[in-house]
Amino acid sequence: MKQRIKGLHLEPLWWGLFSAGGVCFAVLVPSVVLVFGLLWPLGVVDVSFTTLQSWYQSLWGLVFTAVVISLPAFHAAHRIRHGLHDMKIGYGGSTTAFVCYGSAMVVTALGVIAWWSA
Repeated sequence: MKQRIKGLHLEPLWWGLFSAGGVCFAVLVPSVVLVFGLLWPLGVVDVSFTTLQSWYQSLWGLVFTAVVISLPAFHAAHRIRHGLHDMKIGYGGSTTAFVCYGSAMVVTALGVIAWWSA
């Protein structure tokens, strides 16, 4: 019988971020691309640049930026980690988890820093 290691298990957290990132990829990112990449430039959505800039520089802009960058990054990191595990590279150990999820955290931090410095 396999013994359970005592301590903190983060796998449910990673699966939760994976799930939220999948929903963000499927719903939020296409909506953002549709509105800001197609409808706004074509003039269908009439919003001034100063209005968007003031909204983006608010706390809600930070939350929006963090969600749109962070959740898909964790989704991709989780997919990469389990893909490496399936190919028997890294065997899904703590080093692989550290590299995959750590890179997602770095991408998130860089996105928030870019938002802060803008």
